[in-house]
Formats: sequence, structure tokens, C-alpha cells
Amino acid sequence: MTDFLLQPVSSAPDDGSSPVTIASLHVYPVKSCAGLSLTRTDLAITGFAHDRQWMLIDDQHEFLSQREHARMALIRPSLGDDGALTVTAPGCVPLVLPAVAAGEALRVRVWDDAVEARAAGVAADRWFSDFLGEPVRLVQFAPGQRRLSSARWTGALEAENGFSDGYPILVTTVAALDELNHRLAFGGHAPVTMARFRPNLVLDGLGPHGEDGLDELQFDTPDGPVTLRLVKPCPRCPIPNIDPDTAVAGHEPGDTLSRYRADARVGGAITFGMNAVIVEGIGRRLVVGQGGRGTVRF
Repeated sequence: MTDFLLQPVSSAPDDGSSPVTIASLHVYPVKSCAGLSLTRTDLAITGFAHDRQWMLIDDQHEFLSQREHARMALIRPSLGDDGALTVTAPGCVPLVLPAVAAGEALRVRVWDDAVEARAAGVAADRWFSDFLGEPVRLVQFAPGQRRLSSARWTGALEAENGFSDGYPILVTTVAALDELNHRLAFGGHAPVTMARFRPNLVLDGLGPHGEDGLDELQFDTPDGPVTLRLVKPCPRCPIPNIDPDTAVAGHEPGDTLSRYRADARVGGAITFGMNAVIVEGIGRRLVVGQGGRGTVRF
């Protein structure tokens, strides 16, 4: 079999009339821990409601992630109707966190941003420290502050974030994962799930990586329109190489992606998915199975 047979399936450019469908919705209440798959989600000012509102920090108040602690993948959250968060991990009793942290105010750092946070408290710190094997603290993003995405990519639109890496919503497609798994199978590797890529919004109806060429996504909801603008390709760190079910790190799917996903828009970095910002629709709801449309970037 020749290599050209592994090229992505070509699709005609989307002229805005081709439909898309919401295949799945995901949030990650604790940054870099396991996510939740939802049937519906409300749009908050910082992205999907409950997404990356909690974060682990070290003794220098710097954020922690699976890059340093792969076992964070095994910490699994669930949300109560009142907004309370329950987290579980192998060998640990469940930990229940209130909807609003009541601990001391702290200044913490996520990448280049210093932001205000509220400590979860001693019991939560001990639970996470025991599981990860070193002292850590859990904090919650303090409301009322503005942590903005880079204006280099968002232009005049000011997009707010919680503890996400830098953009409120990550968009991927079913077809992109199918293409990757086709290539993995050709190389003799096991398939991977979308959990490796930690998206918020997964679309069906586009060709492989069809999100790369979109400008905006538009959905009509009962409460009014939702418009998301796709602003920056998402460069990939080693986290997709960590099995989310076992926390074991390997070389795939990164090695396979490196053979066909170098993106000149971000200096040749390997990308999978597009970072998006909210143009309109805060307070409105997206639902799995909902249809929408995309507009092409010119």
C-alpha cells in the first residue's frame, strides 16, 4: 500500500450551507484531570459552565498538569445538581467539594498569567497530595476577574478564560479522530479515543480536520443564537500520549500525528483541533445532537 492512500479524505470547502452536528460535549472541572461527557451545557463567560474552574498548584503557586503528573488523568470528577463537585481516584475515598471554595485568597499562575484564586482547604489539599505523592494545593478560579485570550489571535474580541490553557473552548471533529485511528491501524498501533485530546465541542458532518478552515460556528437555540469563532489551531503537548484510563505515557498518537499535522500557522507545531471564543450566546445552552452551520475563513 502506497503512502498516498493515507492522505486525509478530501472534502469540498464549506460554503456555509453544509450542516454540522454536535456529536459530544465535554468539561474538565479540575484542570488536567479527567473530564465529563455531557448531554447539554450552558455557555458561561469563560467557556462551558464548570470547565476548568479548579486547578492544582505547587508550593510556588504554579499550576500542575499531566505533563508533570500523569496520574492526574485518573482523578475523575462528577457534578451535583447544586454545583458541588465530587472527585474520585483509585484507592481514595470520594472527596466532595462545595460549589464555591471558602478558603484563603491566593495569587496563582497559569502559564504567563497571574490570577486570583480561592483555596479549597486543608482536607482537599491532603486528598490530592496523598494521591499524587507530593504536596499540592487545590484552588478555584475567583469570579469577577478577567483573564483574556491573546489578542494576536482574537483581534478586537476580548475572550475570557478560567484556568484553561488560553482559550475558552476547544473544537474537534469525529472525522479527525477517525483519520488518526486509520493511520494508527496502518502502523500497527491501537486506536485512541477522543479523551486523549480533551476537547469541549466535538462536531460531526465535516471531513477530517474540517474545523481548520472554519471561521465561525453558528447554532440556533431556543434562547437565541450561539456563535463561536475559531481563532487558533491547538498545538499539542505530550498529554495525548498519556492513556487516560491507565495514566501510562507512550509515543502514540504523537508520533503518527507528527507525520501529517505540522501546521505552519503556529510555527510548524503539531495541531489537533481549533481553539474557539464566544462571539454571542453567553447564558444559552448547547445540546448533543443539535445542528448548526459553519462559515469558511477567507
